[in-house]
Amino acid sequence: MKILYAIQGTGNGHLSRAMDVIPCLQQLGEVDILVSGIQGDLVLPFDVKYELKGLSFIFGKSGGVNLWKTLVKANLRRLVKGINSLPIEKYDLVLNDFEPVSAWACYMKNKPCIALSHQAAVLSPNAPRAEHRDMIGNLVLNNYAPASSRHGFHFQSYDEDIYTPVIRSQVRNQDIRNDDHYTVYLPAYDDARLIKQLSAFKDVQWDVFSKHNKKKLTVKNITIQPIDNEKFTRSMARSAGVLTGAGFETPAEALYMGKKILVIPMKNQYEQHLNAAALREMGVPVIKSLKDKYAPAIQSWIESGETIPVHYPDMTQEIVNSVVNSYTGKEPGQWSVDDQFRSTTL
Repeated sequence: MKILYAIQGTGNGHLSRAMDVIPCLQQLGEVDILVSGIQGDLVLPFDVKYELKGLSFIFGKSGGVNLWKTLVKANLRRLVKGINSLPIEKYDLVLNDFEPVSAWACYMKNKPCIALSHQAAVLSPNAPRAEHRDMIGNLVLNNYAPASSRHGFHFQSYDEDIYTPVIRSQVRNQDIRNDDHYTVYLPAYDDARLIKQLSAFKDVQWDVFSKHNKKKLTVKNITIQPIDNEKFTRSMARSAGVLTGAGFETPAEALYMGKKILVIPMKNQYEQHLNAAALREMGVPVIKSLKDKYAPAIQSWIESGETIPVHYPDMTQEIVNSVVNSYTGKEPGQWSVDDQFRSTTL
């Protein structure tokens, strides 16, 4: 059984989840890995067969996606070439974590593409909706990486094919304690803005992980350092709380660790506003930005000891088995080299 697992490389959430999904897939067949995107900070500890530029969203410095830079760096000619040249037909099964090149290659060649992503979950009509409707954002979510079927991960199991988050073994094995600092991951804000806003809370020690910084520095009560997966995970595990964007993996991991969290959804990133709606429904505080007018809300969160209990069991292998088996009709271990994946029409 030859499996192509295609991963979105923008940000770190998809790559983070892949670290646990890939070994599960390797139990079921021969796995080739494709990563596209230019905004990731993590390096997978596996051989990557296809490394592509893809179509990335570029983080800005004032709280959102930089739409202009995203358009400037979008090389559509290169994207089309990648779609046309990807040998998608050699694989029995294509699993896709919101990755556009393989998704569109499957679409163009009428081959099934099975979405296994968080984005697949937020598209469910049963998942929480944002306060505002973003037609362009909704269009992007539905068409960025088209799929013939969808299975997703979300903060709660809102639908039949929605599972609770994949919590990395690295996170599950952490020593959880409270060293009184607050961990910060807000990649859409630059260091200057973070220092200006966070330094106002003089009694708090902030441990900031930055996409805009190449070396560690300390300013007043703020430590800023480049993103490092191991250090970031350890910082969260030993924090008093986590201030982060309304992505998926970081809030999910912080909730699993029993940490109180405060989230700020990125501007021009509809998925994060859908995530914020789900987190707000669970009782997690959400603010719109780091502007001065939200300082009282941040102070209130710092003074509060409230955490949100969750139950995220380790079921990654069972989920992967179930998804793969539903498209092969065989239990894991029953495949032979003569088995053929029976295609369905897109």
